[in-house]
Amino acid sequence: MRFTPAFMDEIRARLPVSTVVGRRVKLTKKGKEFTGLSPFNSEKTPSFTVNDQKGFYHCFSSGKHGDIFRFLVEVEGLSFPEAVEKCANDAGVAMPARDEFAEEKERKRASLIEVMEMAAVFFEQNLQKPVGAKARGYLAGREITPKIQLEFRMGYGSADRYALKTYLAEKDVSQEQMIEAGLVIGGPDIAVSYDRFRDRVMFPIADLRGKIIAFGGRALSKDVPAKYLNSPETPLFHKGHILYNFAKARQSAFNAQSIVVAEGYMDVIAFARAGIEHAVAPLGTAMTIDQLKLLWRTVPEPILCFDGDKAGVKAAFRAMNLALPNIEPGLSLKFALLPDGQDPDDILRDFGADALKEILANAKPMDEMLWLDHTQAGGFETPERRAMLENGLMEKVQEIQNPTIAKYYKKSMEDRLFKFFPNERYSGGNRGQNGRNSNYNTGGQRNYNGGGFGRNNRGQFGGGQFGRNRVEMGSSALKNSALVQDMHMVKSPRETVLVMALIHHPWLVAEFFDEVAKLKFLSSELDSVYKVILDVISTDPDLDSHRLRTHMNDIGLGQTLERLDQSITLRNFGFLMPDAEQQDVIDGWIDIYRQYRGNVMNSDVAAAGVALGDEETEESLARLQSIHTQRERMLRNDDN
Repeated sequence: MRFTPAFMDEIRARLPVSTVVGRRVKLTKKGKEFTGLSPFNSEKTPSFTVNDQKGFYHCFSSGKHGDIFRFLVEVEGLSFPEAVEKCANDAGVAMPARDEFAEEKERKRASLIEVMEMAAVFFEQNLQKPVGAKARGYLAGREITPKIQLEFRMGYGSADRYALKTYLAEKDVSQEQMIEAGLVIGGPDIAVSYDRFRDRVMFPIADLRGKIIAFGGRALSKDVPAKYLNSPETPLFHKGHILYNFAKARQSAFNAQSIVVAEGYMDVIAFARAGIEHAVAPLGTAMTIDQLKLLWRTVPEPILCFDGDKAGVKAAFRAMNLALPNIEPGLSLKFALLPDGQDPDDILRDFGADALKEILANAKPMDEMLWLDHTQAGGFETPERRAMLENGLMEKVQEIQNPTIAKYYKKSMEDRLFKFFPNERYSGGNRGQNGRNSNYNTGGQRNYNGGGFGRNNRGQFGGGQFGRNRVEMGSSALKNSALVQDMHMVKSPRETVLVMALIHHPWLVAEFFDEVAKLKFLSSELDSVYKVILDVISTDPDLDSHRLRTHMNDIGLGQTLERLDQSITLRNFGFLMPDAEQQDVIDGWIDIYRQYRGNVMNSDVAAAGVALGDEETEESLARLQSIHTQRERMLRNDDN
């Protein structure tokens, strides 16, 4: 008999794990958990834990892990249906009547899972055949090794419109099953059904038990409407209920007490390559409440790590707003902000696994994200706008259902408002300074260090869309505020490499004088180092790296040099090595400079677009067109 999820959940809700386990194991309450001696091994020191909130037990000595039903199967030797029946009786939940329709549905589901497994094998085999050469080349270019391909069961769907359909038909799979599983597209208005996934690198999507229930495909051709394509909704697959790689990541997440939510398949794989095996991803949609609950059943504070572009920032705020009403004591989210325009694969490739881990270590709490969501646009020059900010924040706080958390969030927002408007008699905290005139700058913002647009404690990574683009595109009020001034602590990875190249090879200043003169740095620290380099080389053009470093140490920049050295993994940037060939240095410099200029141009285009939207004049239109032209020329490698 198949038991519905609702039936099983009702039993779990009524019957705590500690009640079932406590009949066999003497448990001691410790904080949120119970501990006891393992029922699976002989031991003197307790290694067995029970967590009622999360609904599972875990035995560290044996590695066994499960819920109330699994415990009875493991300890009492019951079959699964017997364990369910016993727990249902204990919980006072009536067993469901035998449902022939439901049983037929389960048989059909099992049959579709077999079809999906056949398809997974077909795609895997394709990847290793001559037809998969292009896909293997793409994966090699992304530094995805055969070992990783095997680990994630990656495959290739060939360009042939009928390849998978023919393969499955030869294994007696009906066309109706192929269509129902989402593998083939067909219908009354389609004369000949055809494969859904064609000329794509394939990523199998598994359910919580590790069974393949869907696929995602990354297009290898550029002239396709969708770069990424997922299976449609099927009897097996409901994309809002599952997370990519969850079944595989669950044990690692439990061991690390951490789970990372990335944007997509390639991001999850980038984390795995960095040794972070507890990464998952939504499936082409915004985070859903079901996915959020799944995460919270695994760890108390999942880390969301989205790309540092506009879409990534928007997704982070959307997830924050989804979670806010549902947070509980100990259950929240954290947010790791990537540098502007970069994804986990960029960070791993350019700066190594440690940089990726550092970004996760500096993840921001959710109250800070709430503040950023309401203050990032700036423009609080008037009392009415300041009142609007306060009201907006307090309305969000009121959405929090847990009264204790709501109280602390209210205090957090009051503290931030008081620091944001220090001379205002802020009513929420009653901390105003009587008899003093409000002396705001143009944005009404000063001396606030709590928001930290992308700042982290070590000053090496962070920022993303909260950083450079916001400074360039925001109002003049926000640009002048202390909140945005914090961004001068943020170092863009590409800018760091540019400065380190000048330190390691000072002769680049003369070789590329025009390009070097155009450099502008968001980080005040990088800007200071850059100016010192130019000042010293202007008086001694033949200066070498050793003498430049000695001079910088002498004027008190030794610790700055040490921080910059630690922030770059030289093996990822061979041209920075002191003994690098001159041509390699030139090639490396040109490549990183073009990347830097591309980012600057993208920001300029965005800023010009905003200016055009604010004031549609011939001058603003001409500027936008000019920047577009320069950018296109640069991309064609014609920029002289």
